Amino acid sequence: MNNKFIKSTILLIIGGFITKLFSIFIKIILTRNLGMIGLSKYMLIMPTFNLFIVLAQNSFDISVSKLISEEKISSKKIVYASLYISFFISIILGIILYFTSPIISNLLHCNDLSFVIFSISFTLPFISISLIIRSYFFGKEKIWPHIISNIIEQLIRLLLFVFLLPYFRNISVINGILFVVLSNVISETSSIVILYFFLPKDIDFNYKKIEKEVFIDILNISLSSTSSRIIGTITYFFEPILLTNILLYKGFSINYINTEYGILTGYVFPLLLLPSFFSMSISQTSIPLITKAKKTKNKTYLKKKIYESIGFSLLIGLFFTINFIILGKELLFFLYKTKLGINYLKLCAPFFIMYYAEGPVNSIMQALGKSKSALITTINGSIIRILLLIILCYLKFGIYSLIISTIVNIYYITIINFLKIKKEINLS
Repeated sequence: MNNKFIKSTILLIIGGFITKLFSIFIKIILTRNLGMIGLSKYMLIMPTFNLFIVLAQNSFDISVSKLISEEKISSKKIVYASLYISFFISIILGIILYFTSPIISNLLHCNDLSFVIFSISFTLPFISISLIIRSYFFGKEKIWPHIISNIIEQLIRLLLFVFLLPYFRNISVINGILFVVLSNVISETSSIVILYFFLPKDIDFNYKKIEKEVFIDILNISLSSTSSRIIGTITYFFEPILLTNILLYKGFSINYINTEYGILTGYVFPLLLLPSFFSMSISQTSIPLITKAKKTKNKTYLKKKIYESIGFSLLIGLFFTINFIILGKELLFFLYKTKLGINYLKLCAPFFIMYYAEGPVNSIMQALGKSKSALITTINGSIIRILLLIILCYLKFGIYSLIISTIVNIYYITIINFLKIKKEINLS
């Protein structure tokens, strides 16, 4: 089992590395085509996009993979029930976006983004279906479908950006941003098609009989897990709104706010988050193994997996942090042809080491059945984050208000959850 975990993790890391290479090229093309103004506007809608993605996905990655790995319910029933739920949720979210998109764009002081925000609704069903099918393979501990579909998805996205993004950007900045959002429909569809060919023959889309108990089991896990994610994402959703309006009130110009927010969230944070695919790979392979270890009460193996998940993530984070500090200026110029944000990068990099452990720690909490406890930690961390952001904005810390509140939130959630894990399994 240990060898399988290491092999799966290595395969995911290799696949993740290839995917990230595509992602880097995509980011380069995106930033150079949209420009500073377009990138700033795009980053302003990202919190809204992320919030609705979290709501649409409903933590199917955790619930589906966990239930399938437990082997108590038919995999077929789990997949179909999840697809039915996701379809219903996507319709509801589309209606919500239709009515709220003008309000959100007005709060962001960018009324021209209203239709772009509404267009998010068209991407949600495709993103959810792709996640559900991927989660099926994770529950079965089959890694190759995920790796191949991810690579194809990113390749399609890269080709779309290379050949079509310049055309839409030349029409207008807003059309360019709209194309970036809607490109998810095509890239996620390509991923679904690839995953479909890996499904066993008894998994088809003509199955109609869904047992009520299956819905309940999925929702019990999904809703508690999603609640934790929603809290963090809602915080992220309100950040640009609060930051923009409070800093405007305190005398900062809209140009300063949009520019610095765009530099921080468009250049610096994405660079710091690039290594997160390592943590995600470790998290995804850990959930089924830790779930089984807890079920069989194999405490020695359970502790070992927890040590490996957190330890590997921190070591990888340390390696990249050193490179960000030493080669930060070169990396920014290579990716974005700019040195804007180098001061932010050098300030944030040492503190972001803890971020690379946050994903595995949260996954371990879910695998141990402590999702409600993780939710409480997330709520407390989000409250601290928002209050700190508001206070620092009123004290005229400018964009540093966002940096400080983000770092404090990462450390609080990761440390508190780790202490809860330690207490749960008597980790020494």
